[in-house]
Amino acid sequence: MNKSLLLALAALSIATAAPAQTAAPAPPATPQYRPAYHFSPARMWMNDPNGMVYLNGTYHLFFQHYPEGMTWGPMHWGHATSRDLVTWQELPIALYPDKLGMIFSGSAVVDANNTAGFGKNALVAIFTHHNPDEEKKGTGHHQYQSLAYSLDEGKTWTKYAGNPVLSNPGIQDFRDPKVSWHEASHQWVMTLATKDRITFYGSPDLKSWSKLSEFGEKLGAHGGVWECPDLFPLTLNGKTHWVLLVSINPGGPNGGSATQYFVGQFDGKTFTPASTTQKWIDWGTDNYAGVTWGNTGPRKLFLGWMSNWAYAEKVPTSPWRSAMTAPRELALQQVGAETYVTSLPVKELTQLTRIDKGNRASVTMENLTVKPALNISEKLKLTAHPQFQLKLTTKQLTDMALVLSNEKGEELLIGYDQKQNQYYIDRSKAGQTGFSDKFPGRHAGPRLATSPGAELTLLFDAASVELFADGGLTTMTEIFFLSQPFSKIALRAPGGLTVDALTYTPLALKKGK
Repeated sequence: MNKSLLLALAALSIATAAPAQTAAPAPPATPQYRPAYHFSPARMWMNDPNGMVYLNGTYHLFFQHYPEGMTWGPMHWGHATSRDLVTWQELPIALYPDKLGMIFSGSAVVDANNTAGFGKNALVAIFTHHNPDEEKKGTGHHQYQSLAYSLDEGKTWTKYAGNPVLSNPGIQDFRDPKVSWHEASHQWVMTLATKDRITFYGSPDLKSWSKLSEFGEKLGAHGGVWECPDLFPLTLNGKTHWVLLVSINPGGPNGGSATQYFVGQFDGKTFTPASTTQKWIDWGTDNYAGVTWGNTGPRKLFLGWMSNWAYAEKVPTSPWRSAMTAPRELALQQVGAETYVTSLPVKELTQLTRIDKGNRASVTMENLTVKPALNISEKLKLTAHPQFQLKLTTKQLTDMALVLSNEKGEELLIGYDQKQNQYYIDRSKAGQTGFSDKFPGRHAGPRLATSPGAELTLLFDAASVELFADGGLTTMTEIFFLSQPFSKIALRAPGGLTVDALTYTPLALKKGK
């Protein structure tokens, strides 16, 4: 979703589908930053993932999109699909602005029982209309919820003639509906961001909605407006828990935007958290507005926007801006008295590790002694290949850092600080940083695991790294912009470290993808 400063752009007229705003020309192209296995639009601006739903073997990804500019503008729903969560096909724009407003964030469901009357197995999108003309009146009635439906598996869409289906009671921020079927109460449940809290609504038919309850006015982080919620069940040791995701901007643990979560119970009306401990789905700076795919059964698959509102409009990519994280599978893990959400790359990504042969096959090094440093570039047969995976395991984690660098002296540090009991990523010297004073720096997230040993998985693409530590208990996502790919890897451990195994695996899409 946009932020309050960006909403000033909404004063333009959007009575027709074609935006009236004149777009600035795109800067010179930067193909070196284009990700290979993370989705990015072919051109122009993208932010929140929207309407994520699975149907008949296809994963649908809609997204906040301004097709006429490189910065936030009148919002549309872009559309992409995948059969494997790795290769994506961008399709024509699904939803355009209309007389009711821009098309802000929302969700999509498969209406298997035709509760809305649009047709059996219709795809129904539930989204926020944002009307800048209404916003100028200052009444707080400029955001409301509307429907669109597709009878051809997302190829074409029809907006419901009775829009909006949920009017705004006068709340400044009233948006981002995430809808799912709640079988126990036999109703659709809408999880809606309403300024500084979440409001739940129920409906039998997606068209008529009744308020169920509110949550979060005095719980969780409140450094900014609450946005892009998601509510879903996960099972741990045979017991069902409910997870509530809430994105917030600003107020993230490392500055700017981030996504917090709560674990508790939902009875069809009220969400009750089991703990007041502050929890974040990702401690890095570049995972925001993430939600889960609908219609995937018990498997919960998550995707986030891989950027941060603190600098998203300034990052040096062209002719597109921003990408999505790698898809992740969510689960629960108990640590002491707390229940945490774990996040790991989806199993489908393993196909990337089985494609390249010969000189770029995986290399594993075992029983490495590091004190104070060890250059492992030659032993890993490292090439200047921007897509790769690193896995590191140790039976006794202590102060350490992976140092990735190139011939230009640019470097990225990824490590563990024993005194602070934190993992960290330091991109202060990782290429271009001058486009925003909020971009460079060292960012940290707590180590939640209590075992002495650790396992780290790192996924690298052209301009990003995703860290999954201790089975996904701690996750960090960071983007960076090098002048050339990494060509050197070293380990540092001033007090000494034994690495049981370190594996380097180049990643590649199938030929022609």
